[in-house]
Amino acid sequence: MNKTAAILLLCTAIFAQQKGTFTDSRDKKIYKTVKIGEQVWMAENLNYEVEGSKCYKNTTENCDKYGRLYNWETAMKSCPAGWHLPSKAEWEVLVTTAGGEKIAGKYLKATSGWNDYAGKSGNGEDKFGFSALPGGFGSLVNDDFNMKVGYGGHWWSSSEINKLDAHARYIYNDFEKVYYNEGDKIGMYSVRCLQDPAPPKGEAK
Repeated sequence: MNKTAAILLLCTAIFAQQKGTFTDSRDKKIYKTVKIGEQVWMAENLNYEVEGSKCYKNTTENCDKYGRLYNWETAMKSCPAGWHLPSKAEWEVLVTTAGGEKIAGKYLKATSGWNDYAGKSGNGEDKFGFSALPGGFGSLVNDDFNMKVGYGGHWWSSSEINKLDAHARYIYNDFEKVYYNEGDKIGMYSVRCLQDPAPPKGEAK
């Protein structure tokens, strides 16, 4: 990325941010929110307790920090009214706004909470207020966790690939990239809710 592009990205990050909060009427949890470009995202992972979700390593402290982990079927119906699980295309809008796949992880990762690697910090710059954290992932079937907290974050999209898999986004501590991959629907990933788009002017909500 050249110097001019970097400056433009920084300006976009500064002026595009509109931070706020949202209270989930179901359990009264309060979430930070942020507007990035034309999208309004929760600025933290969903932590709504429902069957088909769990805390990493079954500890409340992990849920409080990283949110809950959900299988895909549960993730599809867990965001509160007025919000939804983002599609693959909606994730792509965010990643593009944050500079593209090769660098967006650096700009979307939180400034703390990521493990170091090879003597370097795994933290990001959080230029857009998205504050991505490495909540790990696992399986509801056998309680097995393959990626430890601190090393990677995995987020569901609503876009289905087939009966077994759905699109997902990954960010790791040792890369600046945001990865696109297939996720096994029975796997346990984090959820970031995206606010429903406003109806066109003149139309009832």
